Amino acid sequence: MDIRQLRYFIAIVEERKISAAAKRLHMSQPPLSQQLKAMEEELGATLVERSGKFLEMTEAGKALYTNALQITQWMEETETEVKEVGKGVNGKLTIGVNTFSVSELPHTLEQFQKEFPKITYKIQQNESSHLCQLVRDRIVELAIIRMPLDLDDFSVLHLYNDPFYFITSEEQTSFDKEVSLAEIQHYPLLFPSTEGLGVHYLILEAFSRFKLHPNKIGECSDISLLMDLVASGFAASIVPETLLKRYRGYPVNAYRISSAIELNGPVGLIWLKDHSLSKSAQNFIELLQKG
Repeated sequence: MDIRQLRYFIAIVEERKISAAAKRLHMSQPPLSQQLKAMEEELGATLVERSGKFLEMTEAGKALYTNALQITQWMEETETEVKEVGKGVNGKLTIGVNTFSVSELPHTLEQFQKEFPKITYKIQQNESSHLCQLVRDRIVELAIIRMPLDLDDFSVLHLYNDPFYFITSEEQTSFDKEVSLAEIQHYPLLFPSTEGLGVHYLILEAFSRFKLHPNKIGECSDISLLMDLVASGFAASIVPETLLKRYRGYPVNAYRISSAIELNGPVGLIWLKDHSLSKSAQNFIELLQKG
């Protein structure tokens, strides 16, 4: 039996006449009668019996009818769900986010949810280099990362350049709104990233470009702890603007690194090249492109 025959049988039971069922199904009587006979032969059971002018279900027919209703309903729901997933109306958005996060991501996801309320989410947070591997392994489809990184395997949508700030405790000497690297190179600096990763590289590269040597006393990838240590006066640090937006309210002074130094971190969305993306991922990319 197939789903088509189950629908035939449902119509026969509910109309109680072959002629009425055939009319409902937009087909002639003889083929429908043949389909009923074929089902009974395949199952080895009589499914309906004539009672006066109408057909009545046998016990075997009642069992088939009950299950046929469930099966056809499940098939219809499956067809609808698959079509919705194909259109990106339903399904799952899997996305990785850099440890420093993206300050506008909650707003972006809120917009996306309004447009696609049936979508569910899998959001993983990690360092950018690890996020690249998660995309390669297809654990997530998309990732918001900080550059520079080797991105030959990926398509990249540039989102913005994130300027860097020098931060100190509120008790430290005040500067103007902007500071140069020369002015801060002797401060004990706690880097907000691990050696070899993007933010760490960008900061060192900027000092190197001006032949300066920062007084680096350590690294701290736990950003909440980093902010606590800076606020306490233990050290100063250099962090992206996004981090400051995320950790508002800390008792720290923040000074933008002089724009002439061009110390900023490119942020982008990546996905695998030559790989078919889910419609939900495609819709998310389109939303970011509009923004």
